[in-house]
Amino acid sequence: MVSAVLPSGVAAAVPEGTFGWPLRPRPALVRPFDPPEHDWLPGHRGVDLAGSPGQTVYAAGPGVVVFAGEVAGKPVVSIAHDGALRTTYEPVEAEVTVGRRVSRGTPVGVLKDGHEGCGAAACLHWGLRRERTEHGDREYLDPLGLLELSPIRLKPVDPASG
Repeated sequence: MVSAVLPSGVAAAVPEGTFGWPLRPRPALVRPFDPPEHDWLPGHRGVDLAGSPGQTVYAAGPGVVVFAGEVAGKPVVSIAHDGALRTTYEPVEAEVTVGRRVSRGTPVGVLKDGHEGCGAAACLHWGLRRERTEHGDREYLDPLGLLELSPIRLKPVDPASG
C-alpha cells in the first residue's frame, strides 16, 4: 500500500503501484504541497512540477475525466479515481473529453506555459483532493503521497575499508 503520507483512510483506498508521475521523465519538484489551515486560507493545494511548454501530460492513475476546460482563464483537466480521490492538472490543454476512462499513463493533454510563480520554462500544477470526508466536502492532499517513492537508504560505514 501507499505510505502514510496521505491522511487516514486514503492509503487503504489506493492499491500499490496504481499511480505514477504525470510528466516524463520524472520531473523536478519546483514547489511542494503547503496545505492551508482552512479551505479559505492561503496555501498551495498541490505540487508544481518542472516541465516544458508542449510537453505531454499523463493521467497519474486510472479513472474518469470529470472536467476538461477552463477555470479562471486557465486550462484544467480533472480525473476522478476510486476512493473518492480527484487529481487535477493545470495549465493543461485537454486532449481528452469528459466521461473518458483513462489508465495510468494515458495522455490527457499538453502543458502550457504561464503558471504563476514557476521558475521553469513551464510548471504542471498537480493537485489531489478527497471528495467526501468526515470533516466536510473535500480535503486537499499531497499528490506525491500517491507515488511509490524509493526510500533513501544509507549504507553502513565499514571501518575496515577506511
